[in-house]
Amino acid sequence: MLNKFMGISIVLTSFLLGWLWIDYQHFVATPLADKPVYIEINKGDSFGRITEKLQEQELAVKPLWLKLLALQTQSAGRLKAGDYEIAQGATAFDILSLFASGKSRQYAITFPEGWNFNQFLEQINNHPNIQKTLAKSDSESLLSYLNSDYGHPEGLFFPDTYFFDKNTTDLALLKRAHDRMLSILDQEWQQKQDNLPFESPYQALILASIVEKETSVPEERPIIAGVFIRRLEKGMLLQTDPTVIYGMGEDYQGNIRKKDLLTHTPYNTYVISGLPPTPIAMPGQASIHAVLHPEEGESLYFVSKGDGTHAFSANLAEHNKAVTTYQLKQ
Repeated sequence: MLNKFMGISIVLTSFLLGWLWIDYQHFVATPLADKPVYIEINKGDSFGRITEKLQEQELAVKPLWLKLLALQTQSAGRLKAGDYEIAQGATAFDILSLFASGKSRQYAITFPEGWNFNQFLEQINNHPNIQKTLAKSDSESLLSYLNSDYGHPEGLFFPDTYFFDKNTTDLALLKRAHDRMLSILDQEWQQKQDNLPFESPYQALILASIVEKETSVPEERPIIAGVFIRRLEKGMLLQTDPTVIYGMGEDYQGNIRKKDLLTHTPYNTYVISGLPPTPIAMPGQASIHAVLHPEEGESLYFVSKGDGTHAFSANLAEHNKAVTTYQLKQ
């Protein structure tokens, strides 16, 4: 009787183990997500807590089988903190592999060409997935963090779209943009034309920021750069409105008045000679390239046509006619 009982027990145990193995294999092979699911793993989350978070997202997770699979794949101790997107159709193996890879969900922020530093900061402060550590007025700490040789942050950050992990700090993001700007500026400086009136790459960056604000038409950038460079070489005032606007700061309300053109600020190029002390915006690579490869010509003046393009003139008489045609008549 005992042998018969033991035989039955062995059969039942074998059946149970076989059923459990089949159930485990079915769990491993079955997609758990019928739609994209987002989950954040925090530092210090236990495997049990991670399992709970998966269940909270209504994934058909079996904790025992998930733990067994993690042990089997040696991923139990390698799950990394992050904000993850679990793709539709992902299996338990896919999910554990994702968590172990650390390939967390990427967020994006875009800094358009021609924006100034305060606009960059506002864009960062409005992004919910960036960790804020920098006070808006604390540019000194930022420049110290960047080991910058310059006393003003304007122009030092490359305008582009940047991808980052959730809770990336504002300082880390700005450092990427800063390092990229210095790299591109150095690259362009090494390939510049000869006999340009710049004593340093920083001066080229200043003029590039002015070109960036003067036109958004790609083919006009080297033409406008040529105008400004010829004016610098001749000792003429640059007389460019974007620098006046920058120098006015919050006093600018959409119009430049005659008294604004006569008011002395470090950036009023109707009053000061040469370049302003810093850039006035964040120029893109095309504007940097333009000032280091300006188009040759005789133009010393230009005026907006009102359609985004400009009319160029070699002397003041021609320029005054263009102003009458394109500005005063409008």
